[in-house]
Formats: sequence, structure tokens, C-alpha cells
Amino acid sequence: MHESGENYLETILMLKEKNGSARSIDVARALNFSKPSVSRAMSILREDGFILMQPSGELILTDKGMEKAREIYGRHKLLTSFLCEITGVSADMAEENACRMEHILDQEVIDGIKKYMSKRTDSES
Repeated sequence: MHESGENYLETILMLKEKNGSARSIDVARALNFSKPSVSRAMSILREDGFILMQPSGELILTDKGMEKAREIYGRHKLLTSFLCEITGVSADMAEENACRMEHILDQEVIDGIKKYMSKRTDSES
């Protein structure tokens, strides 16, 4: 899956968690993209089995979509925490950089960061 598809799925999940639902227009606003661009992306995600679109316009993540969205969002949260804690940068800067990094790091690197962060958490307890 391309980075843009991952961003859309993550945004749908975040909007659902924050607002209880997500529509294409909500995604467009959140990402500052045009409605036609988001509409095209939603068609692709629907064709690939990641989302369903209700007649009301609400976007529903399929099991496949939810799994992928949670994976991406989990990486995002892990990297944001890692960058805040290790570099001491602001939460906003950490989040902005995590957003870019989450799509390019190999899973082995993510797993290493996860292991490192869990050791730090365990030693603080």
C-alpha cells in the first residue's frame, strides 16, 4: 500500500475515534485535500477492500482496513513517543516527524524502537 493510502486509513480511524464517524468531507478537511482527490482515494480503498461507504456517506473500515489503520496509527503513536522522549522535541514537532517516518521505516526498525521503549517503560516501573 502506498503512503497516501496509509494516511487515508489512519485519518479515517482517528476521525472515528475523535468524532464517532468519518465521511469523505471530514477526511478532506483533516488532510487539507480537495474533495475530488479524497473521493478518488476512497474509491480505490473501497475497491481494495479497506473501506465500505454507507448511503449516508459514512466511511466504515472493513476488518482488513481496521487492521491496517491500527497498525499505521500504532506506529505513529510509538514514533511520536520515541521522538518526544529521546530527542526532547515538542509534541507537535515529534508528531509531524512521526507522520513522515511511519511510512518509510522498515518493520525491523519499528520492532527495535518498540522493544527499546518497552524496556524504558519497564525500568521506570
